[in-house]
Amino acid sequence: MRTGKFKKVLIALDYNPTAKKVAEVGFIFAKTMCAEITLLHVISDSLQYVSEKRFTVMGFAGYKNTVPLILNGMAELKKESLRFLDKSKQYLGDNTIQTVVKEGNLADSILNTAKLLHSDVIVMGSHSRKWMENIVLGSVTNEVLQHTSIPLFIIPTKKRS
Repeated sequence: MRTGKFKKVLIALDYNPTAKKVAEVGFIFAKTMCAEITLLHVISDSLQYVSEKRFTVMGFAGYKNTVPLILNGMAELKKESLRFLDKSKQYLGDNTIQTVVKEGNLADSILNTAKLLHSDVIVMGSHSRKWMENIVLGSVTNEVLQHTSIPLFIIPTKKRS
């Protein structure tokens, strides 16, 4: 890693409403260093997108896990994911932000994208699940932390009591 400031920041976002906080904090972090920013969304399991629950995050209004996306295939799901990242970019107010959608294992895709883009730091959120949930479900953030060779900036997204 180069010494000095970070030049390329990768911000991983999911459709969770907490993505707004991750995007905002990651954006400020990157801007303080005049770094290039890439927003990443990983499609790990298309079945996770099946639901009729409505959501809005960073100007992106849609259905979390929209059924028609599944029916129209992965290409439509990727297109919708890019639309989500473009709305996030608009929300942050910076047209120089790059957007990338990947498909596959969440942690592997984040790590591979960071390597491919020569990112200096990865920014991602931690939903701060209870320890038992982390044991049973696993933690993408923890997996990235265990396998990364570059700094990881973790944004806690747990709601305060």
